[in-house]
Amino acid sequence: MITNEILYLAQEGNAVTAIADFVRDWPNMWPSLWLGTMDTVYMVWWATVFSILFGLPLGVLLVATDKGGLIPAPAARAVLSGIVNVGRSLPFIVLMVAVLTLTRFLVGTTLGPTAAIVPLSIGAIPFFARLVETALREVDRGVVEAAHAMGTRKFTIVGKVLLPEAMPGLIAGLVMTVVTLISYSAMAGAIGGGGLGDLAIREGYQRFNDHYLWATVILLVVIVQVAQSLGDLLVRRLSRR
Repeated sequence: MITNEILYLAQEGNAVTAIADFVRDWPNMWPSLWLGTMDTVYMVWWATVFSILFGLPLGVLLVATDKGGLIPAPAARAVLSGIVNVGRSLPFIVLMVAVLTLTRFLVGTTLGPTAAIVPLSIGAIPFFARLVETALREVDRGVVEAAHAMGTRKFTIVGKVLLPEAMPGLIAGLVMTVVTLISYSAMAGAIGGGGLGDLAIREGYQRFNDHYLWATVILLVVIVQVAQSLGDLLVRRLSRR
């Protein structure tokens, strides 16, 4: 019994010492952590922009070309759906390696945050497209049919009816995409993509510095929580409207 108590106190003391050492090292780590955080935000921001630019129209087309949609085209939808399924089925670490040639062609390098935006965008576009499709399918078909009966043009129905009615679901899907991109950006560090993932691998794993590992995990959790909280707040406000 006494031996167990001594071991417990020793372990507790080691934990307190480890936390104290981590707090003491924080000022020395902060410049690198700040740079890694900014790189992560930079990658996620631009990948999100490209996901919206390409994923939103793709999701709209998946719904519009479906049977009973605004422009029924089963063959075209089958092709689009197949492309989306292929994009979603590839593990991100495999996708990053598979598009290295394309990345080099587009940005001139395969290293750094800018290069990581290419696989991040390619991985997120089909993911967001499916979420857009799901959100649009939840719109009451009666509203769409009423607009169509009044002679509203199909393009106008998409812009004035479908998208506004599905906006809470679209924002929720976008938030989910951003959270996924944050995790993807951490994996991008495995091939020199920069950001907190790269810092965790170089300084934490390869140099056996647990403090960097803890710090990067904490910062990634904070970024995810901020993104999720802001997204949830926006969804609630749009839902009330």
